[in-house]
Amino acid sequence: MGRALARLMVERGDTLFLLGREGGGDLAQSARDLEVRGGRPVQSAVCDLAAPATFGPALDAAVKALGGLDAVVVTAGAFGTQDQLEADPALLAAVLHINFTGTVLFCEEARQRLLPAGGTLCVFSSVAGDRGRKPTVLYGASKAGLSRYLEGLDHRYRSQGLRVVCVKPGFVKTSMTAGLQPPPFAGEPQDVARVVLRAIDRGTPVVYAPPIWRVIMLVVRLLPRFVMRRVGF
Repeated sequence: MGRALARLMVERGDTLFLLGREGGGDLAQSARDLEVRGGRPVQSAVCDLAAPATFGPALDAAVKALGGLDAVVVTAGAFGTQDQLEADPALLAAVLHINFTGTVLFCEEARQRLLPAGGTLCVFSSVAGDRGRKPTVLYGASKAGLSRYLEGLDHRYRSQGLRVVCVKPGFVKTSMTAGLQPPPFAGEPQDVARVVLRAIDRGTPVVYAPPIWRVIMLVVRLLPRFVMRRVGF
């Protein structure tokens, strides 16, 4: 989803600076791909949500290269199925740290650099955080905490010019969900990217992508607890 969004942004003329994990050449490859698509240089810096020491230097490199920041978009995260997370404490610890603690700490660094002139902080959470559900107890908890943080951040700083956009994707066909059975209404990265880019431009506080998930999760949130105990979704 992050690659699809970056491609849309660079193709319309936005100047980008990429942050990502080092290893395998993915970061450099993504930057070169965006340079070809946008016709301008795209710089990058190493930043890992599992390593808070990388946050400040990476964001400072972006500020220096771009001459300031209009928006910071966070699409990274970690995933594991409920069975995997229950069976592997190390994986569980990593998912909880990356999806909540690491992401919040990164957002705090980004907030400090965006606030002086205003700007947009767009962060990918998940519909899994909207309601406690059997298949996503642990992953959903990490995203629920992130969503509440972003909501509070919007309430606290919107009047000071910081626009916070919380993206809640439903099931999207990406490498993260490879091997899982897609449910009805599964989305494609390109379609999600278009919805998210529109939300960034408008400063929409919460956006569901694909949009049908707003209705689906409204129904799920309204189901009584005794029903949620019986159903498997």
